[in-house]
Amino acid sequence: MKLPNGEIVISDMNPSDLRNLIQTGEGTFLEFKKTVPKPSKIAREIAAFANTSGGTILIGVHDNKQIAGIRAYFEEEFLLQEAAQKLCVPPVQIYIELVHLPDADVMVVRVPESTEKPVYLKGKKKRQVFVRFQDESVLASDEQTEILKQQYSSTGVTFEYGKNEQMLFRYLNEYGEINVRKFSELINVTSYRASKILINLVSAGVLKLFRKSEKDYFTFANSVK
Repeated sequence: MKLPNGEIVISDMNPSDLRNLIQTGEGTFLEFKKTVPKPSKIAREIAAFANTSGGTILIGVHDNKQIAGIRAYFEEEFLLQEAAQKLCVPPVQIYIELVHLPDADVMVVRVPESTEKPVYLKGKKKRQVFVRFQDESVLASDEQTEILKQQYSSTGVTFEYGKNEQMLFRYLNEYGEINVRKFSELINVTSYRASKILINLVSAGVLKLFRKSEKDYFTFANSVK
């Protein structure tokens, strides 16, 4: 519901629901902030959620799950909207609600998954793409960025099952995963060419990309026996 001034939305979430959510801890879909940092920092979190599967940011909660509460709703809201509308390209539509507790108020910021990916974060020198990985918003690799572009492109993706793909599939059947550098060595092509092949196969639904030890790896999208 909305208060009479129509500016603050009161969440349907009750204090017990909020505390239960907080106890789950930060993760792929949940982030805690004691207060809204400067727009460029909170915009990174918003863009990362929008580029992944959406998520929720709780303003007024410490990383250790302690509730601090907010001090100035409209100031926090202004910074959030500034980040989502002016620093994210395309702009991200966020939804802000307020949960009132006996001794504090917490802002619930819902970030939907974007239908226009990738969402870029404006920077001083260039635009960057962030994605959500576990409980962090991390800079997307070139491969992740290209996959986002292709997956949300109106152009269909096809691939040829040639010698390079045969060697790749045999390797994956034996070892389960591969990175760009290893694949480029395997088929004796440049890293750029190897990357393009892997990206195309992910976009076609044959492979999937996953992150391990801060590096990107590729494996079959579905189990292959």
